Amino acid sequence: MENIKKEARKLLDAREAIKKRIRVLNYVDNEMIAKIHLISSEIVECIKNGNKVLTCGNGGSAANAQHITGDIVGRFKRERRGFAGVALTVDTSTLTAIGNDYDYSVVFERQLEGIGKRGDILIALSSSGNSLNVIKAVEKAKRMDIKTIGFLGNNGGKLGELVDISITIPDKESDLCEEFAMALSHIILEEAEAKLCELIDKGVMV
Repeated sequence: MENIKKEARKLLDAREAIKKRIRVLNYVDNEMIAKIHLISSEIVECIKNGNKVLTCGNGGSAANAQHITGDIVGRFKRERRGFAGVALTVDTSTLTAIGNDYDYSVVFERQLEGIGKRGDILIALSSSGNSLNVIKAVEKAKRMDIKTIGFLGNNGGKLGELVDISITIPDKESDLCEEFAMALSHIILEEAEAKLCELIDKGVMV
């Protein structure tokens, strides 16, 4: 009987964890839906004009940055040509060289300076909204006329005041922020991919 009670408590904990995630998804309101469509349109314009989507973040947000880039360069829902995207989180030689020769706070900024150009998009991910290396990348992007989009926890933190378009939630728990960011990113990328494929089908872009 005691074992059954223990298992029941585990199940209760799992239900509570699921409820937390449902609560986080309920942050999506009409304003956020409008931002989802806006970000999707910005990605379409960026790629249509021959530019690229850059991504950056730390830890789980770095994994999300790579995931987003993989969906852009590879594919998401549709068979189509590859689109241009670069995750600034993946080149260990570059990251460690910059971190060693300069400082970890500039590992994204320095890469952006090297490969970014006007008309690109930088997607910045941060659960705290205060990651210094992401802040520096966003500041550099703005000086380079690169549009900035943030997926941010902690009500946006400092990054919420810097990025051009922000998707923010009040939670500070990294797992919830990261899962929320990826859920909305998938919605955005599905819409963007569909629009881009339509442009390809119409011969507007090759």
